[in-house]
Amino acid sequence: MGTYNGPKCKICRRNRVKLYLKGSRCESAKCAIEKRNYTPGQRSVVPKKISEFGRRLREKQKLRFFYGVSERQIRIYFEKARRSKGITGDNLLSHFERRLDNVVFRLGVGTSRKESRQIVGHGHFQVNGIDVDVPSYIVKEGDLVSLKRLNDGPFVVRFDGKKGTPAWLVSDPSAKAARVAHLPRREEIDVPVEEQLVVEFYSR
Repeated sequence: MGTYNGPKCKICRRNRVKLYLKGSRCESAKCAIEKRNYTPGQRSVVPKKISEFGRRLREKQKLRFFYGVSERQIRIYFEKARRSKGITGDNLLSHFERRLDNVVFRLGVGTSRKESRQIVGHGHFQVNGIDVDVPSYIVKEGDLVSLKRLNDGPFVVRFDGKKGTPAWLVSDPSAKAARVAHLPRREEIDVPVEEQLVVEFYSR
């Protein structure tokens, strides 16, 4: 499945949940969910009852769009999660959370994951003192994520955890750095997805 280039607000309306695809707009009254909290299309058409396969597919799509990954990437993460110890669904979400672009977004750099992904891709961050410009890089417990150039770009002033830095990240705004204290637990991941349905989708 290729990259989706259509209207992002339609994705949230179709799933009836905020996926925060447009940054600060999603927090304002201009959010499509706030203005038109119904599925796109003709309002007179009665929506069909969704099947069990449809429910699983929808949860998978929500997860995919929430983190902005491709179908190939989500399949790779699922295989890694399946082979790892523990609950497959929790392992799957942990892989997504530990992506470098998501870590940067969680630290308050960038108004959306798409913007954070672009910042990482431009080479503004280091992991353990080594330049990393791969947004899909998976951080590990104990890794130190730091800003490479302290005075390069307007996004620097947003390295303050205003979005609510999760407990598994210990942020030091003065040093423009953060350390991975431990691997993210399920209760620390605020993703509007039923991960068990995603596991069932790929296990069929």
